[in-house]
Amino acid sequence: MKKQPQDLKVVFLGTPDFAVASLKALVDQGYQVVGVVTAPDKPAGRGQQLRHSPVKVYALEQGLPVLQPERLKRKAFLDAFRAWNADVQVVVAFRMLPREVWDMPPMGTINVHASLLPQYRGAAPINWAVINGETETGVTTFRLKHEIDTGNVLLQHAVPIADKDNFGTLYGKLMVAGADLLLHTLKGLLEGTITEQAQREPEGPLHHAPKIYKQDGQINWQQSANEIRNLIRGLAPVPAAFTFLDQKQLKIFDVDIIPEVPGKEAGAYQSDGKTYLRFAAADAWVCCREIQFEGKKRMDIAAFLRGYQLQRSLN
Repeated sequence: MKKQPQDLKVVFLGTPDFAVASLKALVDQGYQVVGVVTAPDKPAGRGQQLRHSPVKVYALEQGLPVLQPERLKRKAFLDAFRAWNADVQVVVAFRMLPREVWDMPPMGTINVHASLLPQYRGAAPINWAVINGETETGVTTFRLKHEIDTGNVLLQHAVPIADKDNFGTLYGKLMVAGADLLLHTLKGLLEGTITEQAQREPEGPLHHAPKIYKQDGQINWQQSANEIRNLIRGLAPVPAAFTFLDQKQLKIFDVDIIPEVPGKEAGAYQSDGKTYLRFAAADAWVCCREIQFEGKKRMDIAAFLRGYQLQRSLN
C-alpha cells in the first residue's frame, strides 16, 4: 500500500519568506511536518529587538516545533533533531548542512533551489540570472549531498524571465513555482514515479551564483546600457544597485534606455531639473525612473528633482 502525505514525517529547514511558501504547501497538503529548523532570532530595526525569521513566524502560527541552532553539529541539537524521527527532510533557502544532518532520514534530504541546475549554483541564483540577462530560469528539486547544489536532480520546472522582471518580481514567481515543484516531487517519491539523474554539465558556459556583496551593486558606467539595466533589475528592490551623485550615494531601482550615443564621458549626467535625470553609459543614456537618495525615501524621479537642487550645472 502506497504511503499518503499524512503518513510521511517531514522535517523542514528554511529561513526567509521564500521558504515559507514551501512549508505552507506541505502543511496545506496534509504532510506530517514534525519539526522546523530555522535561523536564530536576530536583532533588527532601530530598537535592535530580536526578530523571528519568516519561517519561524509561520511555524509558530501552525503550532509546529521549532529548533534554532547556532551550530548544526552540537550534540544537543542533533539529539533533538534525531528525536523527530523524520522520513525525509526538506531544505529551502537554508545554510549548508553537515553530513550528520542531511544523511539522517531514510528518504534523504531534498533541496528546492531557485535555478535550473547545474546553472546558478550558489547563494544568489535569482539575482545573478537577471544580472546576466537570462530570459529563462526555473526551480529544481534535488537530493542534498556535501558539495553545494550538486546532488542528483529529481524534478525541474522552467520559468521565463520577462523583460520587466526584477529580482523582486522573479523571486515571487520562483517562490510559488518552488513550492509547487516540491509537492510534485514528494508525490512522485511516494508513488515511485521519479527517476533521479546526475546533473549534466551544460554545453555552454556554467554560470555561478555567489553571495551578493555591497560592492557588487556599484554601477560601472563604462559598461553597456543594457548590462547596467540588468544589474539594476537584478538588485531591485534589495539590496539595490547604486552610484554617486554630488558625492552622495544614489540607489537606482528602475531605468529606461535612450538609444543614442551620449557623447560624454561614462557616468556624466544630464537633467532638466524637473522631469529627467540620465547618466551616460558606454553606448547609450540610462534614464532613471525610480531612485533613493542617501538619507531619503524611495521616490520617482520627478518627485526627487522637485526636492533636490543638483550641485553641478545642468548640461
